[in-house]
Amino acid sequence: MAMIHVDGKAYQVEGADNLLHACLSLGLDIPYFCWHPALGSIGACRQCAVKQYKDKDDIRGKLVMSCMTPSTDDSWISINDEEARAFRAGVVEWLMTYHPHDCPVCEEGGHCHLQDMTVMTGHDRRRYRFSKRTHCNQYLGPFIAHEMNRCINCYRCVRFYNDYAGGTDLGVFGMNNNLYFGRHQEGVLESPFSGNLTEVCPTGVFTDQTHSERYVRKWDMQFAPSVCHQCAVGCNISPGERYGEIRRIENRYNGELNRYFLCDLGRFGYGYVNRADRPRQPEWRSDGWKERCDEQADNAAILDVDPALDRGADMLRSSRRVIGIGSPRASLESNHQLIELVGRENFSCGIAAQELACLKRMAELEGSCGLPVPTLREVEAHDAVLVLGEDLMHSAARLALAVRQAVLARRDALAQERGIPIWNAEAVKTLAQDSRHPLYIAYPSATELDEISAGSWRLAPADVARLGFAIAHAIDGNAPAVPDLDATLAGAAHAVAGQLMAANRPLVISGGSLESTQVLDAAGNIARALSRRTKRAGLMLIRGEVNSTGLAMLGGRSLEWGLDEIAESRADALVVLENDLYARLPEARVKAAMDTEATLMVLDHQRTRTWQQASLGLPAASFAEADGTVISLEGRAQRFFQVFDPRYLRPECRIHESWRWLHALRASVFRHEDSTITLDEAIEACVRDYPALADIVAAAPGADYRVEGTKLARAPHRYSGRTSLRANISVSEPRTPQDPDTPFSFSMEGYSGFDSARMEVPFAWAPGWNSHQAWNKFTDEVGGYLRAGDPGVRLVVPRPGAYDYSRDVPAAFKASPNGWQLLVLPRLFGGEETSARATPIEERARVPSEAPSVGLSRDDAAQLGLEQGALLILTTDTASLTLPLRCDQRLPGGVVSLPAGLSSEFSSGEWARINAPAPGAASNYEEAPL
Repeated sequence: MAMIHVDGKAYQVEGADNLLHACLSLGLDIPYFCWHPALGSIGACRQCAVKQYKDKDDIRGKLVMSCMTPSTDDSWISINDEEARAFRAGVVEWLMTYHPHDCPVCEEGGHCHLQDMTVMTGHDRRRYRFSKRTHCNQYLGPFIAHEMNRCINCYRCVRFYNDYAGGTDLGVFGMNNNLYFGRHQEGVLESPFSGNLTEVCPTGVFTDQTHSERYVRKWDMQFAPSVCHQCAVGCNISPGERYGEIRRIENRYNGELNRYFLCDLGRFGYGYVNRADRPRQPEWRSDGWKERCDEQADNAAILDVDPALDRGADMLRSSRRVIGIGSPRASLESNHQLIELVGRENFSCGIAAQELACLKRMAELEGSCGLPVPTLREVEAHDAVLVLGEDLMHSAARLALAVRQAVLARRDALAQERGIPIWNAEAVKTLAQDSRHPLYIAYPSATELDEISAGSWRLAPADVARLGFAIAHAIDGNAPAVPDLDATLAGAAHAVAGQLMAANRPLVISGGSLESTQVLDAAGNIARALSRRTKRAGLMLIRGEVNSTGLAMLGGRSLEWGLDEIAESRADALVVLENDLYARLPEARVKAAMDTEATLMVLDHQRTRTWQQASLGLPAASFAEADGTVISLEGRAQRFFQVFDPRYLRPECRIHESWRWLHALRASVFRHEDSTITLDEAIEACVRDYPALADIVAAAPGADYRVEGTKLARAPHRYSGRTSLRANISVSEPRTPQDPDTPFSFSMEGYSGFDSARMEVPFAWAPGWNSHQAWNKFTDEVGGYLRAGDPGVRLVVPRPGAYDYSRDVPAAFKASPNGWQLLVLPRLFGGEETSARATPIEERARVPSEAPSVGLSRDDAAQLGLEQGALLILTTDTASLTLPLRCDQRLPGGVVSLPAGLSSEFSSGEWARINAPAPGAASNYEEAPL
């Protein structure tokens, strides 16, 4: 710690920080541009100048850049010194020499860091009266718009994109003050974290193109604290709504999770919420409709809420037995209400059997291996990482970014050894060069993290597991040995084991992407072996969907079991919750159940193939219109809150949360008097039936939470247009929607201050800080934790390791002369069910370098006489698909790969055949269902 004196006042600060970091953490305002809490200091903009004195008697002092000056003990500085203030005003003026006067039309206006700093410095006049330098803009893909003329040369974009995120296709060209930040030629930005440029850039050079199509200022949007639903990491987000549409998603700070950054899937994958073809009213299809017309025809009758509930209750009461199929993309409350409706013995979790087996195994391992599951922030502190059977960039992209920081943190260790402050970014980078903490990856295909790994092995799933078992045996001889292990893999196992044992905080990462419980068992053995040596190690297991962890905790049988109950007439009614069965199992398996006389009820927010088959469809709320709880892959229960009430601007709309629909159905079936339920009551009911989930009550404040006697505002205090939002409906202004479920109000009316310590901050704003940098005002220190604690509560607590090693070591993989083992590998863009319906994600998934293809090793392709890009037919016993070939030099022989999301007809582990198509044939992957 250090004592510094700022304008005559003494403050105690962390001596390892620079003066800018220390002053901002104290709540003092100093303008800055090139510095960023996650990127460190380079001293490029000169905007953060302050006056520093030798001691308390020095009256002259000197100007220093606070971002490049350590906060040593007994430092004396002045922020308000007239010379410093004049210098900062001059800096802004010359930085804006070529900046256009386009704030009224700039999409960054209203949440622009440049605007904030201009006001803070008092600059309001321009004396430059000559011709301005101009640049041409580039097309950078469907996510990011480019307006290079607004650039002030702060270098933040390339420092984040290249140094932090590992991108290679964005750079800076030119010299002096004639610089160009862009690609060497137009094209789609390749990094899956490119969307962060919209928040990293302090001006409007990089803006959200998905927002541009229906643009609205930040102060005219309504926000709510929410959780990203596109994977299982659980990043915190702030969706912004206007006129009943989600207009953009911004990063919501969580000191233990995503902090300042999101992946592009989470930022731009919200388009399915705004789809025009979404079901917004209950739909009824009378008996025999399947025989009378084509199943895709829109022949449904529209019902109001009460008639729909009556029809649904009649369907369920007249049934002998009802099967409920849940969903890992639905909340805990919704799945629990379905269990309440049909009974635990009739509940299927809606997950295919092999994936469910992996989920159960992961839950067992996390509870019994004796190692904790780290947060994303803690991942960055590990100094040796082994990734077994996962491509993190495609299965958990934000975790991949954290692993990258863990590997590069070797720089910080080297700098500290030599007395170089770690915030001195360029000095640390130059010192470290290619020094990294060890990262090892075993996976069938190449991954984006291979370039920074110390070793990567391309293996079939069985061999991935064998390598893992061998590593565990090398760490602890009591773990089972691997018979007949290849000498190369044996050497690799000993090398990896040595690095893991030498590390202070080793980390093992695995998951269910390969749908192999043996790979998970191997990771568990390594974790058990490490736990005997150190409790500072960690184990992280990747799930597929936002609430996969929570659904596994609720229990339930496989999706196949539920369909078999219907197909074999042991049940005659099916209730499907936010799940497209055709996206999870082969069509023939689903069709066998759908072709029976059983009645089908579907609750969903998308018009899926399953919805089209339903006799009764009830329109469910998406994450933007609902409240609920989900549990992330690290076992963190988090609450997401409704952003807007869809019925306010669409009076004909009948969308409700699934848990509300299901409770009302249950009340109608059993003729309960009270058919209404609140979120707090739904949570209490879930906890009552599942004591292991008791802590989810503390995941967020209840509906009675107040600050200074008022609810929390969803909209900024400058929110306008309250009386015009419904002008197309009525000139009379109705009462704003009332929210009985949460501590938020559907308006600007309520508390929106920054000085209250609370977790549930819907949007970043503080006096003088309209940009995303306002998050610094809500944390205990810059880059630290939210002052009231970060949202969510951890549910998974490891028990002391039993050291009961798994001994199910698989035999080595052997290629078959008659076929190839098929692997369906995760895909970031297009591989997730709901985001694949968003137009920007769909466009991004079709980029030539990432377009769907069949992966085959070069040797196997050569034996078949096939070249890169050649069309081929992939055939299994039940389906075929025509796609171009991607020759993967590092894919193991005897294995063929497909990206996830193309078709549910193919599953990992089955054997496939490859044939050349007839002349003139074309790819048919577009015909695969969403």
